Parts: sequence; structure tokens; C-alpha cells
Amino acid sequence: MAERLEAKHRGGTLVSRRIEYGADDDPVEIGYRRGWTDGLPVVPPTDSRILAMLKGTTRRPDEVIGKVPPYLGACTVEKAAINAVMAGCRPEYLPVVIAALEAALEPEFTLHGVLATTYFSSPVVIVNGPIAKRIGMNPGLNALGQGNRANSTIGRALNLIVQNVGGARPGEADRSTLGAPSKITLCFAEDESDAQWEPLSVARGFPRGASTVTLFQGHGPEAWVDQKSRTPEGLTRSAALALVKIGHPNLVQSARAVLVLSPEHYAIYREAGWNRRRIERALYEATIRPGHEIVAGRDGVGEGVAPGRSGEMIPKFHEDGLMVVRAGGPAGLFSAILPGWLAGRNRDELRPVTREIGG
Repeated sequence: MAERLEAKHRGGTLVSRRIEYGADDDPVEIGYRRGWTDGLPVVPPTDSRILAMLKGTTRRPDEVIGKVPPYLGACTVEKAAINAVMAGCRPEYLPVVIAALEAALEPEFTLHGVLATTYFSSPVVIVNGPIAKRIGMNPGLNALGQGNRANSTIGRALNLIVQNVGGARPGEADRSTLGAPSKITLCFAEDESDAQWEPLSVARGFPRGASTVTLFQGHGPEAWVDQKSRTPEGLTRSAALALVKIGHPNLVQSARAVLVLSPEHYAIYREAGWNRRRIERALYEATIRPGHEIVAGRDGVGEGVAPGRSGEMIPKFHEDGLMVVRAGGPAGLFSAILPGWLAGRNRDELRPVTREIGG
């Protein structure tokens, strides 16, 4: 009732276009007819719900966050709140949604390319810092799956903004050949329970204790299973066998990747004293291969490097092309690979982006 009364008196402060419908109309079906959904039902964005969502931020509703590709629709805080309502967010999630959108609009994230590519890619959202625990995000069991409201709806809100404000509708600007479930949502928090581990946010230049969101141009997850290796060296070589397959084993320096390291795999590295930087460097070195093994035309396979590179030792990734994050449940020697968009040949033009989460 309180929200309804507030909407009655403050509803006029909302400036987004209103949609009128009859008493017998189903607002969920209206969302489908008007193309506001990602294929799943959306929560009807009533005045009371929008006003309640806006209480999650101190930013003005009319503040323009930025212009969203492909059609450069201006996204205000109010419009972000509307899409967060439709996605099922709680008000306390809104600062994360806004920070994720700001990261997506940074030039080096190349959002237009990510949404218009024929590849599988979409924004992958990784949250660090105290806010993850405060809003109830899941870094543990089933972190990349269903069941957690914050994980599911924050990523969904970002994708709905790109669709509804930017105009990136499947079959129109979104030209993905097959797509991926991550185009609905792929958002999770890093497990920061081990004080010895350097969180992703710190590795990317932010102080411990800062709440951040990192956006990666990718999709996934792909499973990596190794239940028998017990040394960090063996585990690294095992992971490399899975990592080199991203896109195609013969494609090199064209994609980044995120390795989501599960607790049991991480324990092998931790007991040997390996930190983040050592793991990432070892993985990079383990994915360097002789050019003659991946040359185009070998065994009739057209994909590969030019014959002139057959004598080189060629890395799968750029030196900064791998990020390791910790997440997952305590049982199971399984980790996950989130492959990147195969457009990373120029690593300076296509980078993951990290932003601090404000109020």
C-alpha cells in the first residue's frame, strides 16, 4: 500500500513513456507483444515498482548514463530502473546494474560488436567486493547456474537494457548464428573467502574492499574436468589442453578466456603456494605450441596459422588474455572455461572492463 500511495503522488515525476492497457489485458502478454522480453516473462514495470527500484540508488532518475548501441538510445537512470524491474531485480541491485552498464559503454568493451556479432558472445558480469555479500550474490555451489536472484537478474537487466534501450533484438541488430544462454544472463560473484587469494578486482587495479564489476566479452561455460592431477604443474598442463580448444585448436591470439577455478582445483595450487599471477602465467606458457602442429591445411584442416609460421612457437593467447577467478562449490574436481569473443586479435581495441560500483 505504501508503494501504491507513493506512486499516486510521485508517479508524475517519472518521465518515460507510459503504456495504457485495459483491465482485462494481461501485462505479461503485453510485454511479449511489444518485444520487451528475452523470451522469458518480465515483471510489469508499474510506477510503484519503478519508484521502489529508484530508491536503490542516490543518482537522479533523469541522469543519462550513456547512449546504448546499436541505435544509441539514451539510457537514463530511470530507464535502467525500469529494465531492472522487468528483470526481477531488487532495489539494492540497481547500483551493480548501473556500474555494469557503464562498463559496457566503455569504448574498449566494444558493446556494438559484442551484440551485433554472428558469434555467441554477450556481456559476462563478475562482481567483487563487499556488495556481493551484502546483496546476497552466490559465489559458491551452482554459481554459474540458476537459483540465486541477484546472480540471475543483474545480468538479465543489463541484457534487457541493451535490447530495449539500445535496440539489440535477436534477428535484427543481434545477428548471432546460434546465440547462447548467456545472452539472457551470466553473472556471478568471485569467491573471496581465502585471504591469501588476490581477487580479480585487486588484480585489475582496485584496492581490497572496493566493490567492482568486471565485464568480459564471452559466453559459456564449458566444462574442464580433471579428477586425477594432484600437482600444480600437472593441473596446469591439463587445463591448457582444454583452453587451446577455444573456438578451434588451430585459432590463436583471437580470443581471451576466463578460467573459473573451483575450490578443489584451487586447493592444489594453494597448497603448493601458487598465487593468481603464477597460475595465469603458467597457463599462458602451457598453451604455447609449435606452429607446425597448427598450420593451416595440416591433415586437410583449413583452419590454422599461415605456413610461414610453422617454425615458430605460438601462444594461444595474448600475454594478458587469461583471467582466473574463483567460484563454485566445495565438492567436485571440475572447473569452467568462459571463452571470449573471437575478435581479440588487437588486444588494445577489445578488453575486459572493470568499474567501481557507486551508490
